[in-house]
Amino acid sequence: MSFARALMVQGTGSDVGKSLVVAGLCRAFAKRGLSVRPFKPQNMSNNAAVTAEGGEIGRAQALQARACGVAPSIHMNPVLLKPQSETGSQVIVRGKMIGSAMAAQYQAMKPALLAATLDSFQRLRADCDLVMVEGAGSAAEANLRAHDIANMGFAQAARVPVLLVGDIDRGGVIAQIVGTRAVLDEADRALVKGFLVNKFRGDPALFAPAFPLIEARTGWRSFGLLPHFPGAARLPAEDAVALDKRAARGGGKRVIAVPKLSRIANFDDFDPLRLEPDVELVFVAPSEALPVADLIILPGSKATIADLAFLRAQGWDIDLTAHVRRGGRVLGLCAGYQMLGKRIADPEGIEGPPGAVDGLGLLDVETTMTGAKKLRAVKGICLANGAPFTGYEMHVGRTSGPDAARPLLEQEGGARDGAMAPNGRIMGAYAHGLFAHDAQRAAWLKGLGAQSTFAYESDVEATLDALAAHIERHVDVAALLALAA
Repeated sequence: MSFARALMVQGTGSDVGKSLVVAGLCRAFAKRGLSVRPFKPQNMSNNAAVTAEGGEIGRAQALQARACGVAPSIHMNPVLLKPQSETGSQVIVRGKMIGSAMAAQYQAMKPALLAATLDSFQRLRADCDLVMVEGAGSAAEANLRAHDIANMGFAQAARVPVLLVGDIDRGGVIAQIVGTRAVLDEADRALVKGFLVNKFRGDPALFAPAFPLIEARTGWRSFGLLPHFPGAARLPAEDAVALDKRAARGGGKRVIAVPKLSRIANFDDFDPLRLEPDVELVFVAPSEALPVADLIILPGSKATIADLAFLRAQGWDIDLTAHVRRGGRVLGLCAGYQMLGKRIADPEGIEGPPGAVDGLGLLDVETTMTGAKKLRAVKGICLANGAPFTGYEMHVGRTSGPDAARPLLEQEGGARDGAMAPNGRIMGAYAHGLFAHDAQRAAWLKGLGAQSTFAYESDVEATLDALAAHIERHVDVAALLALAA
């Protein structure tokens, strides 16, 4: 059996643009006629996507799969960590949750997980021409190198050459790259074949003298200077840190507010709304009051009960009550739907110590957490507006009660999801991705007295094409392809 070539993109740190560079290269190589697959051995993100196998992977790998023109697979991100606290995460292996682990416990799990990542990698290599691999965080995390499966540990085990990406936008990019070489041992340095400087703004001539300096200090070839890509904000983000950069208020005539929960999940639900000119989407930071809004949406969360306590600690429950008293509308998505109910019970300790808490009481439903996680694509009709929808479910828990007799969504096959209050102004459902469907989003905006003016899915495709063209203009893509082995 012949195996595809592979190239790994690692970074000098988190948020240097690795995911976007890989997505752009995937689209660029696909446009050249290659069969390409994305791969990230280990990811940490609460922004996830459902695959055709009924598993979940990081949202960034789903976007990269789209850039390749293929469906996302569990093998594209065999290990996914979903943070539940400052030191602990839910561990997803090949799309399925195997449990939760504190940081130190997870380090002990890594040697066993390396076998799964290598197996998934080989499965992808057997089915394409090229695998584009993305690292995680920094390539120079020497304290984690012993059992690393995300960066150099994987690259060594799979014998994959590495392109190192630095971020000039945050400053100190010369030290980023030279310092990374200084920290790596000789065997790892040998796998790095070159570097790329990302997110440049200004006159490229001013940075030109830096290239020979970095090459002389590292022995690595420069693959160029990649200017900042403005369209990046139009694509789904991998990490909630992006919300800080997307939280600026716009000039839309209808305000939609989303409280930024401490473990907010699947926040790309709101990307289509954020891009609508008639909408002013506000991500409300902790300690800030919920603004006067036409619609408040409670988002998904990786830790429903903990984030319900967080919501109350910010005083947002009081703001919600005032919003409802004024006649405002409220929508809860997934964990947000659970929070809107009267009670949330976790008898098995799925999220933490077993117990139960009072919900916000805005919907007459109750939720019981269960061990089985529902992961599936869904489509159907929204009973509140009559428009079609597509999306996906990704949750634990069963919700029932009198208001569930008025479901928000009816899926193909007759299954029903969600609940509506008798006044029709407070609603919730488990389905994510509702607003990505143009007709569904248009119906919601019409109900708010606004108008939808663009096609979201087409916009994502056009942005991926523009990203590929941007990289082709500024980087020697053919030389990068020649690196792959």
